[in-house]
Amino acid sequence: MAKACVNSLFVSLDGFAAGEFVTFDQPIGEAQALFSYFDGRGIEGVDKVDAPVTADRALFAMWGQGIGAEIMGRKKFGPQTGPWPDDGWRGWWGEEPPFKTPCFVLTHHPREPMEFDNGTSFHFIDASPAEALAEANAAAGGGNVRIGGGPSTVRQFLADGLVDFMHLVIVPVTLGRGVWLWEGLEGLERDFTIESLTTASGLTHQLWNRRG
Repeated sequence: MAKACVNSLFVSLDGFAAGEFVTFDQPIGEAQALFSYFDGRGIEGVDKVDAPVTADRALFAMWGQGIGAEIMGRKKFGPQTGPWPDDGWRGWWGEEPPFKTPCFVLTHHPREPMEFDNGTSFHFIDASPAEALAEANAAAGGGNVRIGGGPSTVRQFLADGLVDFMHLVIVPVTLGRGVWLWEGLEGLERDFTIESLTTASGLTHQLWNRRG
C-alpha cells in the first residue's frame, strides 16, 4: 500500500531542520552543520556506492526506494519569493535533479511545469496538503509519495495527519535558531511507534511509523 513518507530529514539536537533564510549563495541558510555528516552517497541504493556499506548509508538508501512522486515547499526549489521572475531558474540541481519522478512544488504562484531528461518534472501548484497529496498519489503510479521538505512543509503534513512514515536523522549539533520542526505538534509522538538507532558516526536515526 502506498504511503506518504518523510525520508532522511536532518534535525539538530534542538529541533531545527533548516536555517532562517534561503539565498542563491546559501540554499540552506546558516544550517550547513546539519549536513556535516552526510556525503550524499547511497541515496540511490547501496549497490551504487563504491565505499563501505555503513549503517548510515544503508538507512539513507531509503530516500529513493519505492518513491513515485515528491511534494516540496517552494524554498526547496529556489530562493525566489512572490511572482516568479523570468530568470531561467530551473532549481538548485541543474539539468540532472536527483528525483527522477514528478515533483509537486507548493506555491501561491502556479506556473507551467518543467521537465528534465532523467524523468524529473516539477509541477507548481497552489493546493492544501490533502489536495497536493491526492495529486501526487495520482502521478506516483502506485509508489510512495515523499514529503521532501523543507521543515515547514513537513510540519503542515504532520499537523494534518497525512504522514505514514518518517525517517529523521538527529545530528549532534545545536543551531540555536532556524526553522523549528516541532512547532504546534505537541503530542505528535502518540500517533506513531518510534524506533531509534545511534550509529558509530554519532547520528541518531529515528523511524516513525503511524499507528494503525
